[in-house]
Amino acid sequence: MSILTKHKLIETNATLLLILSFLVVTIGGIVQIVPLFYLENTIEKVEGMRPYSPLELAGRDIYIREGCYVCHSQMIRPMRDEVERYGHYSLAAESMYDHPFQWGSKRTGPDLARVGGRYSDDWHIDHLRNPKAVVPESIMPPYAFLEETLIEGDHIEDLLRTHQLVGVPYTDQMIAEAAADFRAQADPDSDFDGLLERYPGAQVRNFDGAPGISEADAMIAYLQMLGTLVDFSTFTPDASR
Repeated sequence: MSILTKHKLIETNATLLLILSFLVVTIGGIVQIVPLFYLENTIEKVEGMRPYSPLELAGRDIYIREGCYVCHSQMIRPMRDEVERYGHYSLAAESMYDHPFQWGSKRTGPDLARVGGRYSDDWHIDHLRNPKAVVPESIMPPYAFLEETLIEGDHIEDLLRTHQLVGVPYTDQMIAEAAADFRAQADPDSDFDGLLERYPGAQVRNFDGAPGISEADAMIAYLQMLGTLVDFSTFTPDASR
């Protein structure tokens, strides 16, 4: 019996095809799932990663609220054209504190995984006010209202506590100091030593240059930290994983 004849036998016998398909899917599933039970952690720990500061976390919520993830992904694939355009490919650890993650499925605008530090705060303000002013071909709508909307951080402790419940390692002290840290990060004249101790590498300044803490402050604080926590000049992948 030739191979073609055997193949025809499988295709013309619905029961046999169903049984063999089930076996293939079962074996494939076992190969992928069983090894996970023997791993203590499926995410490689990377030096530098930390939970978002209260202001960054508030900015991330605004980013999600405004649907920025619909047009911008935060996942650089390990392909030459991706890496040359956006920077080092994304690590799983960079999304370990994201609920939900912002990998995205399409790009209408550029990937933002490494946008932190790439542009000045003034550029981001101009971009939010009128995207076409800095990127003429942009189809992004304006978000000038973010500058006009002030936020007090009244519920920031509850936000951190909620993330703590789903596994983000916010300590009780981080939660207790959340409101103070929220205000301190947007005020370069504040006592922000405690903030930097709890959130190493957090950038402290008046992000939108205006009095009060606006949604623009929070959004820019979030954008300016994306991709800045890991020092890729010293990063070496774990070859054992």
